[in-house]
Amino acid sequence: MLPAIVRETLPRLTRAIKQFALEPDDEAAYALADELTGITAMVAEKFTNDRTADGIQKALQLTVGCVSLGLDHELPDDDDEAALGLLIEEGAEYAFQVGFRMVKELAALPEDALVGEYDTDPVYAARRLRDKFVDICQADPNQNWNGSARYAVQFKQRKEVQAVVRLAGWLRRHNTEGPVSDADLNAEGVIALAIIFAVEGGGRVVARTGQKEFERFVKSVRKNKPDYEAGWAELVAKVPVQHHPVLLERIDSYRQSCTVLQNIKGRTAMKTLFAELENYAGSELDADYS
Repeated sequence: MLPAIVRETLPRLTRAIKQFALEPDDEAAYALADELTGITAMVAEKFTNDRTADGIQKALQLTVGCVSLGLDHELPDDDDEAALGLLIEEGAEYAFQVGFRMVKELAALPEDALVGEYDTDPVYAARRLRDKFVDICQADPNQNWNGSARYAVQFKQRKEVQAVVRLAGWLRRHNTEGPVSDADLNAEGVIALAIIFAVEGGGRVVARTGQKEFERFVKSVRKNKPDYEAGWAELVAKVPVQHHPVLLERIDSYRQSCTVLQNIKGRTAMKTLFAELENYAGSELDADYS
């Protein structure tokens, strides 16, 4: 059996610096080394411990990764000679700032559809930024690093979550019975309620409900036998177009597998239906009989 081919993927900064061996430029090399030393000292002061060897070493690794992230973003064509040119012409500080802004943007995006009050707390925000900075940017200069690839995956995932949260926020603000302004948000729960209640028709937006209103809804659906598709079309028509991709995807999912909608048409007990609704709406459902 032939050995697997392992492709070397050193940090972009390391690969760029190696270009000096092909075209030596002592003055540029010294200037770059001096700038990287300054950046490392700043990172050690703000993000690690500048009084210990371990802190300085970690700061160096974070500097390597963050500069490499910035280079990968600015020069995605994998041209290491061009990367060195950018470092010489624009400076390592420029590449570092590009990388750090990327990490800052990533850390500010929601990680999941359950949003709590702490998500907007400055102390927690600073901690999330620090943790994400380490997660993405820590890179040994002489070992393979995949921080840019991990960044791309996480950024895509978080943008998708952000789209879900933004749709839920819109539904809350336009709740027919009045805006819902709780600090905690179960975005998927809000969307679930809106889609389930939309089948009744009438164009109402339901982002929060209780047991009494749900019972009324079930009786109405069983009596009037509304066209689910027409009700969903009314909901989609009310929601801004930028939220349609998420809403349409969720409607399709509920069309095929929502047990609440499947069982309403039968003789399933109200208590059972409400328990099923809780599985979809979670904390967005007011369990009090009101």
